[in-house]
Amino acid sequence: MAMIDAPALAGGDPHEGAHPGEIAIGVIVGRTSEFFDFFVYAIASVIVFPKLVFPFVNELTGTLYSFGIFALAFLARPLGTVIFMAVDRNYGKSVKLIIALFLLGTATVGIAFLPGYDAIGAAAIWLLALARIGQGVAWGGAWDGLASLLALNAPPDRRGWYAMVPQLGAPLGLIVASALFAFFAGYLSADDFFDWGWRYPFFVAFAINVVALFARLRMVATPEYSSLFESRELQPARISDTIAHEGRHVMLGAFAPLASFALFHMVTVFPLSWVFLFTRESPVRFLAIEMEGAAFGVLAIIASGVLADRIGRKSLLIGSALAIAVYSGFAPQLLDAGPAGETIYMVLGFILLGLSFGQSSGSIASNFARTYRYTASAITSDLAWLFGAGFAPLAALLLASRLGLMSAGAYLLSGAFWTLLALWLSGPDKTIE
Repeated sequence: MAMIDAPALAGGDPHEGAHPGEIAIGVIVGRTSEFFDFFVYAIASVIVFPKLVFPFVNELTGTLYSFGIFALAFLARPLGTVIFMAVDRNYGKSVKLIIALFLLGTATVGIAFLPGYDAIGAAAIWLLALARIGQGVAWGGAWDGLASLLALNAPPDRRGWYAMVPQLGAPLGLIVASALFAFFAGYLSADDFFDWGWRYPFFVAFAINVVALFARLRMVATPEYSSLFESRELQPARISDTIAHEGRHVMLGAFAPLASFALFHMVTVFPLSWVFLFTRESPVRFLAIEMEGAAFGVLAIIASGVLADRIGRKSLLIGSALAIAVYSGFAPQLLDAGPAGETIYMVLGFILLGLSFGQSSGSIASNFARTYRYTASAITSDLAWLFGAGFAPLAALLLASRLGLMSAGAYLLSGAFWTLLALWLSGPDKTIE
């Protein structure tokens, strides 16, 4: 990663201890831990929970029920933002992060101890739903503002490069989560895996959360970074005031990344469920294909930073949304074309995802007034994940199982439409001030 001097990055702000490399590392560690938690649950929602929690229905129905619970975290996330923004205003970012990540770790490790439906009946469903809601509330509170701080301190000619840094956490988290599940599913008997093997990734998620907490607190709690947050006006505003002043830009920001967020689940959770339910492909082999695709995703995210600085972030997002629209017309059918087709689907999908997702987080943030940017960015992220990703696996699997894979492509096409509309309404691409 390119390194520059701290004073140059901070626009002349004399905070010697705030190094851009440290911000970038903190952002990557934090995002990777969050996405690792996300993917551990997502993979389990396909290959574990339908059998463990919903054994009283067929596999397809059980997976749809599992995806319904999967969506609860995205519904709960805005509530977490409301709660923890108040904690931030009254007690500071350190207290907010400690409470949020403690809740996230507790909810995640709690799933590792979840009894099955055969042991405690319907209580297993309620406990899983409660843990998922806890994860969503915690994710709302885990917003630390470091990504916004990194973007605000980036030189105007390198803002695309720094915008892509937080997004690297998604494919990195997927690679680690997929590798863990592939290892346990591949080396344990089916009985051992469903009895205790699937629980270990959730314990690992708890440990990673602890490491991520200390890595982020190390920066957020220092006087140098506190001063940077204050000087850049990255302070929590009241939700009502933020919506009143930035409501239009929040909504545009929520819809601008829908193409990449819809594609996000179309190359991660949905294809795993389709392959698991409707083909003879081994889930272990497909997890390996996902890891391969995610590696291409990492490279594509890095490339998005270079391209955005050369042609403009908005131009890149428009081009990638159009490419996703084309991809939606032919790619889903590749999931029925055997391992070769699955690999092509995943690699192409992750390349497009990397190019679009790599720049999606800041596509509208430059329009926020400085006073509200911290809170508005958090709300925008919550709504974007809710609209673009929360129900994507459920909707795609339901449509594909009833109407065929072409209908899943139509769902993805709708995401590209909303992205193009939001980018058109947002006006010219502005430099963050």
